[in-house]
Amino acid sequence: MITLCGFSLSNYYNKVKLALLEKGIPFQEEVVMTKSKDEAVLACSPLGKIPFIRTEQGSLCESQVILDYLEATHPAQPLLPADPFAAAKLRELITFIDLHLELVARELYAEAFFGGTVSESKKDWVRQQLNKNIPAFKRLARFAPYVGGEQFTMADCSAYASLPLIGAATKNVLGEDLLAAHGLDWKTYVKLIGERPAAQKVAADRKADTERLAALKAGGSPA
Repeated sequence: MITLCGFSLSNYYNKVKLALLEKGIPFQEEVVMTKSKDEAVLACSPLGKIPFIRTEQGSLCESQVILDYLEATHPAQPLLPADPFAAAKLRELITFIDLHLELVARELYAEAFFGGTVSESKKDWVRQQLNKNIPAFKRLARFAPYVGGEQFTMADCSAYASLPLIGAATKNVLGEDLLAAHGLDWKTYVKLIGERPAAQKVAADRKADTERLAALKAGGSPA
């Protein structure tokens, strides 16, 4: 059985978890914190990043590598179309979400979610990059009703996990939800995906872990 390692507050962990649930692949979860120095973790994820998976054949890290592996080994419930070009267009969308949107907005997360601070120069850089990258993403995304078109696909695993963080981080730190400012109605989209049982499971687990973490920080005991 596949073991998914990481924790449910991570959007990339939830990207993989949503794909596993949507494809109906049996798996178990193991809590592993990011940036671990444990040799057993580094043997699976050399940079100490999450998520990673353990399989009977060995381990794999990097969320998109994992999704591509799941798609190849469990084709019965496909999250990509059979046509190579159509599949590539969805991977193109994922690249824009993960690298050109989320990775840029991630520079704000310390201040947006964790009580840290971000320099004004970094904020200006993020705003400039996203004001360029979001319109580029809009040229590719369809939201008809799913991010890549009429069918739920692998690209939705990425979009559902990351778009809310991008919107919230930019609003919290820059004073403006840059996704919405560029005409992306991501809240309606996330609500649509949230009606799916797999997404409801991901959201419930994330909420429970968030509440446990908050209780621990407050000096209480986890539920």
